[in-house]
Amino acid sequence: MTPVEIAGVGIHPFGRFDGTSVTQMGVVAVRAALREAGDPTIEAAFCGTAYSGVAAGHKVMGAIACTGMPIVDIEAGCASGAAALQLAAGAIRAGQYESVLVFGIEKMPKGIIRSSFFEPWREQAGLAATPSYFALRAQRLMRERGITKEDLAELVVKNRAHGVHNPNAMFRTAVRSDEVLASRVVCEPLHLWMLCSPNEGAAAVVLRAAPRLGTGSVELAAACLRSHLPGSVLGEATPLAGIDDAAITAPSALAASQAYEQAGLGPDDVDVVECQDTDAARELLAWEELGLCRPGDQAAALRSGEHHLGGRQPVNPSGGLLSKGEPLGASALGQVVELVHQLRGEAGARQVGLARVGLAHTVGRGANASVTIVRRH
Repeated sequence: MTPVEIAGVGIHPFGRFDGTSVTQMGVVAVRAALREAGDPTIEAAFCGTAYSGVAAGHKVMGAIACTGMPIVDIEAGCASGAAALQLAAGAIRAGQYESVLVFGIEKMPKGIIRSSFFEPWREQAGLAATPSYFALRAQRLMRERGITKEDLAELVVKNRAHGVHNPNAMFRTAVRSDEVLASRVVCEPLHLWMLCSPNEGAAAVVLRAAPRLGTGSVELAAACLRSHLPGSVLGEATPLAGIDDAAITAPSALAASQAYEQAGLGPDDVDVVECQDTDAARELLAWEELGLCRPGDQAAALRSGEHHLGGRQPVNPSGGLLSKGEPLGASALGQVVELVHQLRGEAGARQVGLARVGLAHTVGRGANASVTIVRRH
């Protein structure tokens, strides 16, 4: 199977940019990735987006006069960019293309994330992917894994401290635990600062077939997307609709298992992680689902500092979504951009040692979960 190299990456900062269109943000990220890759001839383009409308990817490519090839828009909620990455990598490995562009763009409406995926009555009752659902998940994690509200606050403190050093993050101010707990309660136990902010941004990656991977090159070792299994009462795709069965494997765990197998690696081989922290409890749950800790060990791992910058296995050195905010289509590819910078040693004050293997994780709309593994040669 032909190895896939990440030849170039680009990003438009995440935040709020009045007067800047989603197409313009996409152009910034795409041009940066193409320039870094040496302006190759692109044979196909895959665009991840959820809210950008018809032919959104074509608008970006048209703006830089780079059309004529297949241009495909892909929607998988927050995992849209990762879904685009998986399809692009698969096309290269199949021998269909030599060089492919993958980008994610989004300009989110203000307020809670809305989704037609959920029936109107679910959204009205707070049973969609809203803070009330996130709170139900957090309460369960607290009950079953010994997590406290103070732990949730400390997770925010960790990520916001990391985000101080990320010029592409929306929030770049460190916070204290007492400040997090003083922010208003949205849905118990989640306070406002424990929730990420939907926002705007773009990210891009150039992939190319690489029969020989040179020293220092970054390989896309795995790009896996899995959907939820039906039945769980607190499954993210079907909140409060089903049975309470802990034996139903979460899509994140399914994607992680597949990605580890595809890359020939395990959780202990990963040096740096970018994972979904839509809310503080979501990241702590991801540690378990990705095999970064055993069930129930989240609080001890958090307090030990092993997933902080300077620790054994830093998680979200970019600041995560709690610092960056989340433009859905760009979210997963933004993680990949961060990991590539980490593996190249280009992350500045947030650099993770001599990182050689990075893992990115995104949960999209509850129905899709992605795990991407990158490796430096």
